[in-house]
Amino acid sequence: MRKGVAALGAALGGSLLLPGAAAAHGLVGRSDLPIPEWLFGWAAAIVLIVSFVALAVLWPEPKLEGDRGWRRLFALPQGAVDAVCGTIGVFLFGVTIWAGLAGEQTSASNWTSTFIYVIFWLGFAAASVLFGDVFRAFNPWRAIGRATGALVGRRAPARRPYPEQLGRWPAAIGLLVFTWIELVGQWADTPSLLVTAAVGYTVVTFIAQAVWGVETWTRRGETFSVYYNLLSRISIFETRDRVVGVRPPLGGLPKLDTPPGTVAMVMVMIGTVTFDGLSQGALWDTVGTWLQDLFTTLGASVEMSLDLAGTIGLVGGVLLVAGFYWLGMEGARSVGGDLDAAHLRRVFVHTLVPIACVYVLAHYISYLVHEGQAIQYLASDPFGQGWDIFGTAEAAVNYSVLSQTALYWIWLGLVIVGHVAALILAHDRALATYGQVAQAVRSQYWMLSIMIGFTMLALWLLYQAGR
Repeated sequence: MRKGVAALGAALGGSLLLPGAAAAHGLVGRSDLPIPEWLFGWAAAIVLIVSFVALAVLWPEPKLEGDRGWRRLFALPQGAVDAVCGTIGVFLFGVTIWAGLAGEQTSASNWTSTFIYVIFWLGFAAASVLFGDVFRAFNPWRAIGRATGALVGRRAPARRPYPEQLGRWPAAIGLLVFTWIELVGQWADTPSLLVTAAVGYTVVTFIAQAVWGVETWTRRGETFSVYYNLLSRISIFETRDRVVGVRPPLGGLPKLDTPPGTVAMVMVMIGTVTFDGLSQGALWDTVGTWLQDLFTTLGASVEMSLDLAGTIGLVGGVLLVAGFYWLGMEGARSVGGDLDAAHLRRVFVHTLVPIACVYVLAHYISYLVHEGQAIQYLASDPFGQGWDIFGTAEAAVNYSVLSQTALYWIWLGLVIVGHVAALILAHDRALATYGQVAQAVRSQYWMLSIMIGFTMLALWLLYQAGR
């Protein structure tokens, strides 16, 4: 009990380090917050601590482990859904490539940038959480690979076994590269550069499919399939053998397998958004400028210095999150159970997926809600040539569709609910891992500290962006 009180006291005390709650990027100004900043910081910490105590008292055995609670809803037509959705995905991918190469080379008037970064990147993330792994059906690379395989048939070369040591590492590296293009390279401002990256990714994907098979690469190495599948495990919807069913909330995450690269994938998911928030604050203005001056002094051009500084910041954000998680698992190892820290990092990594989810959604929700409306007029004039295919070319973005205060409360709810969900998953897994309730609860003192730490980090980053 003394250790528990000390751990809880330290976690609560950590909330004092919070400079105050903040607005997500572009959501609301600091003067518009509906509650005082300090109150939100304390409230978030208290909610987590109360949740921890309630779980310790009211949740004495695992409830999410194993295959529990899945209930059939309806069957999908054999092959029809993949064929229709895959065709749509390939068509949209084709339009995106064509527009990027032949259209007006400004992000505001070209379909490519908005579609990739708003509809594809953020829209599918939200859809995955709400409706399950819908990207699998619309995935254009999977659709083309399956169609090619059907045409080639027996003439296709024999597939090689996928190397176990590769695991999800290709997906983690691909996500890091994608976010570098978005946050450091700023290629979105030039659609042709963005399309060049998409074509290069497509070539790599098709080569990997030819070597290891379409489904194997989609499940293990294809960045966006892995990313959206991780998020989809939060959803209550799950498809099994073409049958759609419902499962308990969060029920898909405890079943996550953890081949090599899985922990790295989740660290990249959280760490890259961490850098995005950091890069918009005063701290990075100081550190980034210092790095740029250093590289310029060493002979790099101004543009290269910006890229090098941004690259260090991006990788640093991932390493910061990884180091924080590593420390937490080292602490959890100290409670006993003869479990090494590397094993614990794999066992508990699924608990961080809700945090990765809310980092992305809270960080970009205003961008999704507002800039996503631009797809209306871009659909009518995807190349920026003055067309009006669907009669929506004159549509405008309605920034009042959600008020600043409403967006703020959505963001507030996402941050708290996501971290409470992570605590629930961690507590449930600890009960299954340690077997003894007392030992499981002791291990979660460290997990509570991790969750409060991630909450404070998220709030601090968003506070920096709002300054």
